Amino acid sequence: MPTVDSAGADGQNKVQRTYEAIRSRIADGTYPAGHRLVLGSLAREFEVSPVPVREAVRLLQAEGYVHFQRNVGATVAAIDPVEYQQTMQMLAVVEGAATALAAPYLTKADLAKAAKINDRMRASLDKLDPPAFTRLNREFHEVLYARCPNPKLIEVVRRGWSSLAVIRDSTFAFVPGRAGSSVAEHDQLLDLIRTGAGAEWIEHRARSHRTATVDAFLSWEADQDKAP
Repeated sequence: MPTVDSAGADGQNKVQRTYEAIRSRIADGTYPAGHRLVLGSLAREFEVSPVPVREAVRLLQAEGYVHFQRNVGATVAAIDPVEYQQTMQMLAVVEGAATALAAPYLTKADLAKAAKINDRMRASLDKLDPPAFTRLNREFHEVLYARCPNPKLIEVVRRGWSSLAVIRDSTFAFVPGRAGSSVAEHDQLLDLIRTGAGAEWIEHRARSHRTATVDAFLSWEADQDKAP
């Protein structure tokens, strides 16, 4: 099929599609840390010229997903476990507070929407797609904190989520067993909000939910370090 450069609307669409495909493979572990991104091979696979692939890889480099190494080329960046832990610890605090503050303002429609998202997450457990599961997870939590009356706190939470996307979009790609526990914890959080539990209980549940995820990831990370 004919190929095009990145100029023009069709070229930009090719860059976007190529970017999304590579980013998804990084997020779900298909391309692990250190994996070489050979532009020519990717161009042939995606049936585009090398130009959209090069542009897509540059975007991924700007977002921290890809590193360029001399005499090697583009490779998938490793996860920084320290940065991940610190970002998750920060999110545990600020998102827990935002969720607790938002709870009195959540409507029945909000809670029904969150429950429906969690049901979709539950239904996906048998054939887990980590990036898709993570997107639903983000949607679920945004419903619960979006009505927080402190806009500055919401801004900090959203910055934290954006930072996580740079580190890695989907923790569940590395610890898929955490997905089922996460859904169950969502149910518990919703029950607390529905029954009018105190803010301290809601904040504690939201915070422990987040820290359980980082604990699972760090345990996986430690196991990788021990592997021969």
